[in-house]
Amino acid sequence: MPYTEYITNEGDRLDTIANKAYGNPYDWQRILSANPSLPIQDVYAAGVRLVIEIQEQADVDQSANLLPPWKR
Repeated sequence: MPYTEYITNEGDRLDTIANKAYGNPYDWQRILSANPSLPIQDVYAAGVRLVIEIQEQADVDQSANLLPPWKR
């Protein structure tokens, strides 16, 4: 699976990073899976380097089906 790097901004949380990366704040566990040494914290300081799985187009299509019609 291809990956990209994300460097945290002051105040980032796993759910906000997941929302930026995947469009779904509940996908934060994907970030933890890709970064097993990442400590679980409420808020991260600026400059933490994370590996983010690049979302495949099929994943995007799948997540769009889960949205209510007015958000598609």
